[in-house]
Amino acid sequence: MPSAIVECVPNFSEGRNKGIIDALALAISANAGVRLLDIDQGPDANRTVYSFIGSPDAVARAALDAARAAYVLIDMSKHSGVHPRIGALDVCPFVPVSGTDLGSCVELSRRVGEGLASELGVPVYLYEAAASRPERRSLAAIRSGEYEGLSAKLARPEWAPDFGPAAFVPRWGATAVGARGFLIAYNINLDTEDERLAKEIAFKIRESGRASERPGRLKEVRAIGWYIDSYRCAQVSINLLDFKTTPLHIVFETAKEEAKKLGLLVTGGEIVGLVPRDAILEAGRHFSRKTEASEVDLVETAIRSLGLDSVRPFDPAKKIVEYAGMGILSSSRR
Repeated sequence: MPSAIVECVPNFSEGRNKGIIDALALAISANAGVRLLDIDQGPDANRTVYSFIGSPDAVARAALDAARAAYVLIDMSKHSGVHPRIGALDVCPFVPVSGTDLGSCVELSRRVGEGLASELGVPVYLYEAAASRPERRSLAAIRSGEYEGLSAKLARPEWAPDFGPAAFVPRWGATAVGARGFLIAYNINLDTEDERLAKEIAFKIRESGRASERPGRLKEVRAIGWYIDSYRCAQVSINLLDFKTTPLHIVFETAKEEAKKLGLLVTGGEIVGLVPRDAILEAGRHFSRKTEASEVDLVETAIRSLGLDSVRPFDPAKKIVEYAGMGILSSSRR
């Protein structure tokens, strides 16, 4: 197995058509040297998140193969969903896992972004560590205006894409490609169907806060509020950019505090995609009443305390990145 392992977490704007979702999975997994770890389908968001690992070259091939398939199968002019988005392949981040670093993933993301634009003729923006300028580091800034505002945005010189034409491609939209550390996508459920209350909690906890107020409570946290019809509840949808700066359990506890102020209860949550082992173990230690607890106990405590299996089962062997990729990761360290 390769000594350098990279994770890719592409988000495609299709979460309802199983045929398309399976076709994209096949395009990824058909590549030698790649292991598809997780497929997280969101019908309400109309979005599917794929997580796969492998050597840098194999991961790049798989990402481009999936993009080629999406170009044929997804038509953004017919897309609707609660999640912000600008394109069929909305975002494609590369994450260093083992034997590599963020700088190498920046180079990889630029290579993939250039290949994507060249072959498909679509606009591509670079974000996070790969960003070509400071104002493009934030994915939220790139997504501002979403797909519906993309045509006007592309016409502005300051929003010319990093690769590809500064032209609106209705079927595709645009894609953000970048490099980052582990991001935890964590959605917290509330005992209300009122998405306005979820948005209020998001304003309070996210680092950027609300434009008219001071910054929010938690560093390295982005959050929005929405209503998920299939769960019949409002959610605070969170991107935790650095769990070492703000641990997962602090996000949970802070959301609970803000919910209580509004007379609400947190009823559980879900991880979208995969989560690093250290983030789960740290949460387990926080909630555990045992002075000495095994790793299995800590994982179980974290799952129970954070309510990670409240809407669907949370299987540590599939949802914790180090466990899901154990075979390829252990081989790479020999």
